[in-house]
Amino acid sequence: MNIHEYQAKEVLKKYGIPMPDFRVASNEAEVRRGIEQLQLKEAVIKIQVHAGGRGKAGGVKFAKSPEEILSLSKELLGMKMVNNQTGPQGVIAHKVMISPPVQIEKEYYVGAIIDRAKARPVLIASPEGGMEIEEIAEKSPEKILTLPIGLDGSLKPYHALRLTNFMGWKKDLAKLGRKVATGLAKAFIESDASLLEINPLVLTPAGEILALDAKLSIDDNALFRQPEISRFYDPTQQSESERAAKQFDLAYIALDGNIGCMVNGAGLAMATMDIIHYHGGKPANFLDVGGGASKEKVAEGFKIILSDPNVQAILVNIFGGIMNCAVLAEGIIAAAKDYSIGVPLIVRMEGTNVDQGKKLLKESGLAIVAADSLSEAAEKAVSVL
Repeated sequence: MNIHEYQAKEVLKKYGIPMPDFRVASNEAEVRRGIEQLQLKEAVIKIQVHAGGRGKAGGVKFAKSPEEILSLSKELLGMKMVNNQTGPQGVIAHKVMISPPVQIEKEYYVGAIIDRAKARPVLIASPEGGMEIEEIAEKSPEKILTLPIGLDGSLKPYHALRLTNFMGWKKDLAKLGRKVATGLAKAFIESDASLLEINPLVLTPAGEILALDAKLSIDDNALFRQPEISRFYDPTQQSESERAAKQFDLAYIALDGNIGCMVNGAGLAMATMDIIHYHGGKPANFLDVGGGASKEKVAEGFKIILSDPNVQAILVNIFGGIMNCAVLAEGIIAAAKDYSIGVPLIVRMEGTNVDQGKKLLKESGLAIVAADSLSEAAEKAVSVL
């Protein structure tokens, strides 16, 4: 789950990471209140959306007077941002964050991710922060330092020393930098994060180190033990289909193809999309209904798939381990009748009670195309387009 910048900063504050004060506003009255509370003469105003690249998209403005803070905030509220991260549908900013400007002497980058290859959390740091950090990582990898994070969120003392030397931090600056790094590592582990980054982390002329921006993504599977962060969920940053999928506990991601997919199990869903590509087709979505999907979840899955106007065929690929194929067949039949599915429907199922499931589909009187293997199902789905 992604959260907004101001929410990520609220998390980081608890770990002693310094940052400029800020206020969040969703209307004119809240903007005026923020100006008054922070006694702002100038301000940086940033749209709050679940996507990066806000500065390049015009979602970050600098205001030189209280009047301009108000006018620019009103301009940014409701802004639709479209870039490669949002997709063509874009996302709308319903809130802005207002903070006093900061003089910057130097920018750094610090972050944490899960290193999948090494199966451990790692801290990533660079003495070159800012908007082009991805380009720096690609073209100048020697400017990137990676250090392991303990499972308790700790950094080894010699790793912290290596970090301060790499970043060029000395004396008091080294103490401040270590405080930020250790706080970030602890926050990453204790928040069950999949990504946490501060970019830029800046040095001011007064010798302070401040987090000017923050990004935090939480592992969805760990949200049950993160009740406070779970409350940060913002449905306005998702499509209607993604909101519906979350409501029914379905894993759904929209893609740009025309073959809708309904599968149980993430690995099987990936394999299904791969074989559709292999046979020359393009999947319209990733949809995992889970191992024990009910008839209601199957019906909602169909509803979500059919809400995509680009879908020209639907491929259902189910392996009945926990799931009973007969129950799935009942769900398919009910959904086909309720939603008047007007596109070809190809079904491949194997596993528990599969013969009864196939019998139910055959006797339903519906125009369902049966397949005995995944390859055959993908071929049939592509051929009917």
